Amino acid sequence: MPLDVRPTTFEDAIAARRLGAEAFGVPSTPPPVPTPGSWPPENVRPWIVKDGDDIAGVLSVRSFTSWFHGARVRTAGIAGVTVAAERRGTGILRPMFAAVLADARQRGEAISTLYPTQAGVYRGVGYEIVGAYQVLRVPMPALAKVRPPSGGTRARRATAEDLAGIQSVYRSWASGHNGPLTREDVPFAMEADEMFGSESTYTGISVAVDGERIVGFVSWTRGTGYDRTGTLEVDDLVAETPDAARALWRVIASFDPVVGSADVPTTAGWSGADPIRLVLPDHAATIVRDEPYMLRILDVEAALGRAILPPIQACVPFAVVDPTTPDIEGSWSLETTGDGSPTIGSDRGENPDRLVFTSAGLAVSYAGSVSTTALRRAGHLTGPTTHDAAWDALWRGRDIHVRDYF
Repeated sequence: MPLDVRPTTFEDAIAARRLGAEAFGVPSTPPPVPTPGSWPPENVRPWIVKDGDDIAGVLSVRSFTSWFHGARVRTAGIAGVTVAAERRGTGILRPMFAAVLADARQRGEAISTLYPTQAGVYRGVGYEIVGAYQVLRVPMPALAKVRPPSGGTRARRATAEDLAGIQSVYRSWASGHNGPLTREDVPFAMEADEMFGSESTYTGISVAVDGERIVGFVSWTRGTGYDRTGTLEVDDLVAETPDAARALWRVIASFDPVVGSADVPTTAGWSGADPIRLVLPDHAATIVRDEPYMLRILDVEAALGRAILPPIQACVPFAVVDPTTPDIEGSWSLETTGDGSPTIGSDRGENPDRLVFTSAGLAVSYAGSVSTTALRRAGHLTGPTTHDAAWDALWRGRDIHVRDYF
C-alpha cells in the first residue's frame, strides 16, 4: 500500500500530537486538547504521513515572510518533523517533504527554512545551513564598562504608544540583513497586546531615543534570584546608532548588582557581524545556545528575482544540477542593468559559460553566507570562474541574521 501524505485532519490531530511528543518530549504542562474551533493554530499547516491506519510521520508548516536582499520573501517554515521510531530510516522523509514543498510552491512560497535536530537528514532533501540562532551569555562586568552615549541619546521605559517606533527600528534593521522574519505574520507579529499587555512575557521593554525619535529598543526578562548566579534574558537588542546601542547596553548593565550575566541573541557568535557587539570594550561571552538555520530554494526565479541587488551591470548564466532536488534543476540567465532589479529567465542550458550550483550551493550563496571560492572548494559550484566575481558582488552584500526560533 502506498504512503498517504496529506494535510492532517482534525480526526488525526490528537494522535499526530502524541507522535510529535515522541521526538520533542512531553511538556510539563500539557497543551489544551484540540477542538474544531482552535485547531489547527492560526497560520500553521499540519501534515501527516499514514501507512494504512498507522501514522508514520508528521510535520507542520508555518507560513511567514523573511527579509532577503531587501525584499520580503514568502517562506515555508518547517517545524515539528517526526518520524515514528519503527519507521526511521525507511525513506519516509523524502516523499513527505516532496508533497509538503510542492504544496508550498503552489502557494507562492519561494523558499523554505527550518531548524534541524540533525542537519544531515535535511541535506538529503535540499536544505543547507546558512546561519544560526545563537544565544551568548555576557558577564555583567563586561557590560559595566560600556561608556555612556556621547550625544543626546538616552534610554527610557517603553509603553504601548511606542510600538510604531519599535516596529520601525526593527524593520530598518531586519530589511538590511538576510534571514530575519518580517514579523508581520502570526505568531511573530509585533503587536501591542503581546509586547505590553497582560499576557506579555517581558519584564520590560526599553527604548533608546534621540530627542523624541526612537533609535533602538531592548526587550528583557528579569528572571529569578538576586545574586551573581542569576541571568537576565534579552529577547531583542536592536540599535540604529552606536549611542543607541550604548544606552541600551547600559540598561542591561544596571542589573550588575543583582544579576551575574545577560543572555543575548545574536548570529555567528561574538566574532560575527552583529553590530551591537562593536561598541563593547570587552567581548567576553560564552555560547549557551546554538541552533543551525537551514534554507532550501523552492522557486529559483521567485526567490532570486525579488532581490534588490547592488547597482552594477552584469549578465550571469547559471544552473542548478542536483539529483536531490529535481524540482529546481534548470538553467537561467540573471541580468542586472544597474537599477538594482534583476531579470531572471530560463536559457534552456544554451550558454556553456555558466555557473553550475548544487541546491545547497545556491542556498548558501543566495543567503550571502559563503563565497564562490568556498563553494568551489566544497564541490557545490562548478563551471568556468568567469562570473564568480560578479556573482559575489551581487549576492554577498548583506549579513545573515536570524532572531526568531520556531
